[in-house]
Amino acid sequence: MRRTLSLPPPAVRERRTRLAGFETRILSSPGSGPPVVFIHGFADSADCWRPAIDGLARAGRATCAIDLPGFGTADPMRRGPILPQIDAVLDDLIEDRARRSGGAGVILCGNSLGGCAVMRAAERGGPITALVPVAPAGLDLARWIGVIESERLLGPLVTSPIPVPRPLVREVVGRAYRALAFSEQHRVDQESIASFASHLADVPTLRRVLETGRRLVPELKNPFRLHRITAPLLMVWGVRDRLVFPSGAQRVLDALPHARLELIENCGHCPQVERPARLVELLLGEPGPAAIPRLEESDEPQERQPKRLRRRR
Repeated sequence: MRRTLSLPPPAVRERRTRLAGFETRILSSPGSGPPVVFIHGFADSADCWRPAIDGLARAGRATCAIDLPGFGTADPMRRGPILPQIDAVLDDLIEDRARRSGGAGVILCGNSLGGCAVMRAAERGGPITALVPVAPAGLDLARWIGVIESERLLGPLVTSPIPVPRPLVREVVGRAYRALAFSEQHRVDQESIASFASHLADVPTLRRVLETGRRLVPELKNPFRLHRITAPLLMVWGVRDRLVFPSGAQRVLDALPHARLELIENCGHCPQVERPARLVELLLGEPGPAAIPRLEESDEPQERQPKRLRRRR
């Protein structure tokens, strides 16, 4: 029997760029088809998409991911509302990637705050061929800043009156990330945890990021004009998401006949880290059953159990 060689994916290119006046970092890999543009969530960075970039690169698909302003290695946020700043950055990025693709357009995929951002971008139109928001913020949001700040050891760390060593900050941040973002923590590799914590490695940075979160809360109460979205839309959600409840998907399903929802069992808030292979399958066009699920109330408290699903007949 002839053996088929499995070639390694193209190396991910990392460079600095400027978008909407912000200097930031962009990760990219070459390939064919409309490029998949990844946008990370609150307090995260482009690095969270490396497993998905790797999977798509093996399939020969072009990708890119950036650090949003205020996060990762990007320039800080400016004064004033936050979402319009992210909107401007994403508009520049979409225009750049669409031009590089020779008019093929782009596929937008964002997690949490990034999911909110890609939906807002689709409302503005442009060369967007498909939209994959992953647990998008702004629909049915948990008290996420309160949940984050109440995580054991994180609150005392932020309010500590004495200097805290950077290794200890990274350790506490990594533990909080593992506890809050994932359903089955043992499935998440330590490299992903360390990468997340490396961008929040000191108390001043942690305080600044949490303050950004507090500024975001009122902006996320009603950030959408869903009727303006015309691009094909596939929402992806981990059933055990503690930070952004899957029940919020119903607003989108009711507003957009062309919207679909894919739930990932035994998965938390960040499928791109916890279930990257499944997310790659969806991005490559294997979205699963065609029926659109609806949501019904559970008798259990919402904070402990997301609303359950039934299939629309």
